[in-house]
Amino acid sequence: MKRAFVLVVILCSLASSSVVRTQEQQGASQGPSPNFPQPLSLDTQGISNYLLGPGDVLDVRVLFQSDMNAMVEVDSDGNITSLPFLESPIPAKCRSEKEVQKDIIKAYARLLKNPQVSVRISERKSRLPATVQGAVRQPMRVFMQRRVKLNEAIAAAQGFTERATGTIQILHTEPVMCPQPGEEADTENKVPLEIVKIADLKAGKPQGNPVLRPGDYVLVTEAEPVYVTGSVVNPTMQVYLTDNLTVSRALAMVGGIRNEANSNDVRIYRQKPGAQTQEIIRVDYAAIKKNQKPDILLQAFDTVDVPEASLFSRHRLGQTLFGAVTGSVPGILTNSTVIR
Repeated sequence: MKRAFVLVVILCSLASSSVVRTQEQQGASQGPSPNFPQPLSLDTQGISNYLLGPGDVLDVRVLFQSDMNAMVEVDSDGNITSLPFLESPIPAKCRSEKEVQKDIIKAYARLLKNPQVSVRISERKSRLPATVQGAVRQPMRVFMQRRVKLNEAIAAAQGFTERATGTIQILHTEPVMCPQPGEEADTENKVPLEIVKIADLKAGKPQGNPVLRPGDYVLVTEAEPVYVTGSVVNPTMQVYLTDNLTVSRALAMVGGIRNEANSNDVRIYRQKPGAQTQEIIRVDYAAIKKNQKPDILLQAFDTVDVPEASLFSRHRLGQTLFGAVTGSVPGILTNSTVIR
């Protein structure tokens, strides 16, 4: 009988764990929205140093005094004003739950002998999520219940895409609620926009990895396109205007030029601001490769066109003669037949 009872308990445990796994798998299969998932919380460390703010909810319990137990919210002024039997507000903004606990014990000591009070944070609602968008792989809202740096938010958004340019714009929508030494809480007279270079962030420079604020809007700027056409290996590949994009770099990104290309007469078609016509810039790419001429910096929406050399140019003369013999060159007459 005992063995049968043990077997039933084991089977029930296995069945319940199977149901839990199935529910978890179903939840994972549904997944978050591909455009904007549920906010991610970066609270794996340092949350013990959380400082309270307006909107946070505390669970206050007094031992052996159930009528004094209460769920209280920090008001807009940063105080606790709804504790039973207490008329004076308890300051809570920018303080830890332990500091608030000491003040509540002190206040109740006027009514009770040696009160035993516990204070626990029930809900953390004082910090707005930061938003990370732009040239990142997964736009994300990030809750920050501790001090979070820019690199952590970018990692939460799964890193940069190939369209990321050289800068990250950080728009501060809220002042610093609990400034650290060296930080300023008053931002009314300052432009709330901070621009960070991606190169500085990747290099680990302090100015490239600032601490974010709750409510920040982080925009990784997206590059404008550059078009590469003509006799190149991969003309369908998209090219974006990153920092210091030159003609040679753009051509390398599409696999380089083809053998039949005329590298001495690459052309850049550039739209003039406010004009109907285009500026045509002729580039001697062959001379650039030999360091005989400087490389050309590209601008947004430039079109780089690599023409083919003529059949009898020095670039294609050998190919043309070989094609004439084999009958594989377009436009060459062989046995009175036009090969197309």
